[in-house]
Amino acid sequence: MSANAGPSEETWGICRFCGVATPPGAAKCEICGADHPLSAAEAAHPPPKVRRWLRLTGTFRVLIVVVVIAGLAYAIVSAELSGPPNLTGDPLTTSGTYELGPQNFTVIYGEITGGDYVTGNWTTVSPVGVNVALSVYNTSEWNEFHIGEDPTPLYSVSASPEANLVYSPLVTDNYYFVFTNPYPVSSNLTVGVYIATLYNSNVANDGFA
Repeated sequence: MSANAGPSEETWGICRFCGVATPPGAAKCEICGADHPLSAAEAAHPPPKVRRWLRLTGTFRVLIVVVVIAGLAYAIVSAELSGPPNLTGDPLTTSGTYELGPQNFTVIYGEITGGDYVTGNWTTVSPVGVNVALSVYNTSEWNEFHIGEDPTPLYSVSASPEANLVYSPLVTDNYYFVFTNPYPVSSNLTVGVYIATLYNSNVANDGFA
């Protein structure tokens, strides 16, 4: 073959629509299915309209690659900056408003690993300024409380319209946070109280927010 000879018939062409390489003699693009790919000779000097289209297609493909790389970089950097994920779904991480009739209670409970701790707070919202008390029991004490006995709580906060709680047991067990309306039945006083609690891992060293 002389130095001025055209491309070999074995040289691949390109698709006139998506710009990817096509095998010699191909009737259509294997990627997008467009008919009549450009031969190698035609690809060297495509018509102006085709050349503009291929240039636009190439720019678009480069843009896609750049966007993908930028997205991956953002995901990696975000993961590094945010640190380990916070585990959700623990029954001792909760918040809500509860209605307590006189001498009635609500209980929030779950397992606490020895050394971990639960933080939280409560505020009475209706009527504002009335009191709610807190007692914390382990499994055996809860069973006693539940059948009407009067066990000594492991932790307690006296009746108050608002208060914080911090409780950390030494032994892994189920613990029951009992919030009680202390008013006598004759008062007919139902208390609305907003309660928020958060389970904190001593290893993660999380704080209450």
